[in-house]
Amino acid sequence: MTKRATASKPGRKPVKSKPRREGAGLNEGLLKFIDASPTPFHAARSLAGLFSNGGFTELDEAASWQLKPGGKYFVLRNASSIIAWRQGHDSLPEAGWRMLGAHTDSPCLKIKPNPELREHDYYRLGVEVYGGALLNPWFDRDLSIAGRVHFAQGKTVASALVDFEKPVATLPSLAIHLDREANNSRSINAQQHLPVLLGGVNNIGDAEFRDLLKQQLQKQAGVEFGKTTEVLDYELSLYDTQPAALVGLHDEYIAAARLDNLLSCFIDASALIDACKGKAGGWSLLVCNDHEEVGSQSASGAGGPFLAQVLERVQPDSEARARAMANSLLISTDNAHGLHPNYADKTDANHAPKLNAGPVIKVNANQRYASNSETQAMFRAHCAAAKVPVQSFVVRSDMACGSTIGPITASELGVRTLDIGVPTFAMHSIRELAGGADTAHLYAALSAFYKRDA
Repeated sequence: MTKRATASKPGRKPVKSKPRREGAGLNEGLLKFIDASPTPFHAARSLAGLFSNGGFTELDEAASWQLKPGGKYFVLRNASSIIAWRQGHDSLPEAGWRMLGAHTDSPCLKIKPNPELREHDYYRLGVEVYGGALLNPWFDRDLSIAGRVHFAQGKTVASALVDFEKPVATLPSLAIHLDREANNSRSINAQQHLPVLLGGVNNIGDAEFRDLLKQQLQKQAGVEFGKTTEVLDYELSLYDTQPAALVGLHDEYIAAARLDNLLSCFIDASALIDACKGKAGGWSLLVCNDHEEVGSQSASGAGGPFLAQVLERVQPDSEARARAMANSLLISTDNAHGLHPNYADKTDANHAPKLNAGPVIKVNANQRYASNSETQAMFRAHCAAAKVPVQSFVVRSDMACGSTIGPITASELGVRTLDIGVPTFAMHSIRELAGGADTAHLYAALSAFYKRDA
């Protein structure tokens, strides 16, 4: 049986304080949330901290649930996906759900199970590319390591989150003197060119990476390790230690890692928490799934049963649940591509979203996005009520289109669905860019959506 290490406290503290909603205060909260969430595990924990502080009660999937009208709850799965909701006071089949969806994961480099590479007096770690990462920006960054570790503690297996926080790894570029065509034709071989440099063999010695993890756990968490305790396994990612920041001459942009999709997670959670203040209100829900960037096919991904199983426990009667779904709407919130001024030809000129010009309705004829005319019209009505500008995105007809949890969740539940997102530059880079005004736009639109009379 695996248990959580109750004594362990990861060095990076989860987000607990309720961020201010207006103007710069919303972005300030977002920057803190991103910095506290270097992995999906940390992101889910940060979200749990926000919900707990907002009056939501955590439930255990393995326990019996006693749900009350007006109650506010959340549940975690795999420590990396979270569902939060508020029970309505009215009849669920007639009212239906107002649901938001996002994802906690981002493309990155993950450390392999046996990562040690000791060659030429250097100690490197082998990595695996997670998702569709833009690889070039990972070079010449100050990298750290974070994630989840499982370890033996007596006769039990416990787990804890770990975060080295400071730069402990780097991925140096090859000098242009040794590759004169680097700016024209350099390609990256993931197996050969991506192992990260951790230090010199003379300094690290014969230590296995699991030994280094054990030392880090003892240092940051105060975990009581006995002589027989050992690190058994882990899920660890590399991340850039440069903090999230407001940039631009007038601070009009947000530059950060993992904007896709932690920006949506934070704004969605903020809208739900605020919508659930007071005793009045209807059936409202937020799901933030892991594994979107690799297809969502997991127990905690959108292609798995997590959301359906929670809804079944909230409404056990299958006919009533089906009637509720017919009256429900899900908005999948995942970043959209903004018109890049240096690459304007990569965008359909009539569907070219601009940063700081409002949320984007994402449309695709082949159902890579789940939006249709009905759900689009409903969202435009919410935005009009909130006085929020709206944009549209359709990928060029000669280019492939990405996808989201929207079509997957719509297929699983049979619920009306819309795909939207905040326009973004450098999507899937180690550092992305979004508009500072768009966080307030998105928050206002989603707050209107959660209101029963909107």
